[in-house]
Amino acid sequence: QVQLVESGGGLVQPGGSLRLSCAASGFSFSSYGMKWYRQAPGKERELVASITSVGGIRNYADSVKGRFTISRDNAKNTVYLQMNSLKPEDTGVYYCNIAGGTLSAYWGQGTQVTVSS
Repeated sequence: QVQLVESGGGLVQPGGSLRLSCAASGFSFSSYGMKWYRQAPGKERELVASITSVGGIRNYADSVKGRFTISRDNAKNTVYLQMNSLKPEDTGVYYCNIAGGTLSAYWGQGTQVTVSS
C-alpha cells in the first residue's frame, strides 16, 4: 500500500538549517509530482513547496522562497526539503504528499520542526 514516511525534523535555532526527507513506497514514485505541506499549531495545513515528477519545475510559497529548496531522487523514491535561514514562524509539523488524483489522500505521520532559541 501507499506509504509516506517523513524524517529529519528537530529543534533548531533561528538561522539554522534542517533537511527533511520523505521516503515513498507503494506507487510509481517517478510518475508523480510531490509536495511538502506544513501545519503550525492552531493553523490550517499550508502548501510549502512542490516539484514535478522529474524535478523540472519547482514552486514555493512566498514565505519560504529563497530559503527552502525541494528536490527528489527518483532512484531512491525520496523527496527532500532543504530548509535554510529558519525562522520561528517555520515551526510546525511537515508532511509530504503526492500531487495528483486519489493518491493525494495519503499522508504520512509528519515530522516536527521547531525553530526556537
